[in-house]
Amino acid sequence: MSAPRHFIDLWRMQPATLRLILDDAHRRKAARKGWPKAKVDADAPGRDRTLAMVFEKNSTRTRFSFDAAIRQLGGAGVIATAADMQLGRGEPVEDTAKVLSRMVDAVMIRANRHDDVERFAAVSSVPVINGLTDASHPCQIMADLLTIEEHRGPVTGKTIAWVGDGNNVCASFLHAAALLGFKLAIACPDAYRPAKADLERAGASATISADPRGAVAGADVVVTDTWVSMGDKDKDARMAAFDAFQVDDALMNRAAQEAVFLHCLPAHRGEEVSEAVLDGPRSLIWDEAENRIHAQKSVLAWCFGAIG
Repeated sequence: MSAPRHFIDLWRMQPATLRLILDDAHRRKAARKGWPKAKVDADAPGRDRTLAMVFEKNSTRTRFSFDAAIRQLGGAGVIATAADMQLGRGEPVEDTAKVLSRMVDAVMIRANRHDDVERFAAVSSVPVINGLTDASHPCQIMADLLTIEEHRGPVTGKTIAWVGDGNNVCASFLHAAALLGFKLAIACPDAYRPAKADLERAGASATISADPRGAVAGADVVVTDTWVSMGDKDKDARMAAFDAFQVDDALMNRAAQEAVFLHCLPAHRGEEVSEAVLDGPRSLIWDEAENRIHAQKSVLAWCFGAIG
C-alpha cells in the first residue's frame, strides 16, 4: 500500500503540487457559481469517504469550512474536540492515530503543538491535514493565495507585505514564497520575528525589517494578523511592541495603487488593523474566509488521490 498523502507544511510540498491544488480550487469554485451550498461537486471525489476533524483549539472558519468541504466533495465528516476524546485524558497521539486510521479516510487536526500532528501522521495510514498548529497554518495560506489570484492574477512575481507578528500564518507564507515565486516583505518587531528555519526556507524570496512603511511600499498585497494569538501569555508586552504596526489607510496608501488587504480573522478593529481598512474597498477578508472551503476541497481531493 502506498504511503498516505499528508498535508502538514507547505515547505514539504512540490511547487507543481501546490500549483495543481490552486488551479483545481479555482475550477471547483467557478463550477459551483449559483449552486446551493450543500450540492455535491459533479465529480464527487469524496464519495464514500469520511473525514475526521479533531479540534484542540477553538475554531470558526476551519471548523465550518472543512465540514462544508467534505460534504461538497460528496463525503461525510465527524467532528470532535480533544475534550470529547480520550486525547483529552492522556491517550497517546500514536494510539489515537492508529484507531482513527481504521475508522475514517482522512484526519484534519487543529492542534496546540506541531509535534503532535507530526507524530500523528508518522503512524497514520490515512492522510493527515494540518488545520493549524503553533508552527504553521498551510490551509489558510492556500485560501489566501486563491483569493489573491482571483482578484489580482497569478501570485508568481507579486510582492506580499506581512505586517505584525512572525507567527504560524507568517511561517506558512514563508514556506510558500520560494515555491510559488512571490516576494514576501515582513515587518515585525525584533522580539517577534519568524523562526530562523522558516526564514531560511524562503531564502532570497523574503526580506525582514522592523519598518512597516518600508515593507509595504509598492506591495501588491498587505496582510496582517492578530497581535495576541491563542495561547500567548504576554498580551501587555505584545500590545506595546506592535503599537506602531497597525495597518491603517496611511500604511495602505504606501502599497501599490491596486493593492488589496487580507486578514485570516478573527480581527481586532483598532488594533492590528483600522476599521476603515478592514471594512473598506481594498479588503478581501470575506472572500478570503469563504475560500477556505474551496482551497481545502482541493487539498482533500489531492489527499484522496483524485488529482495529481
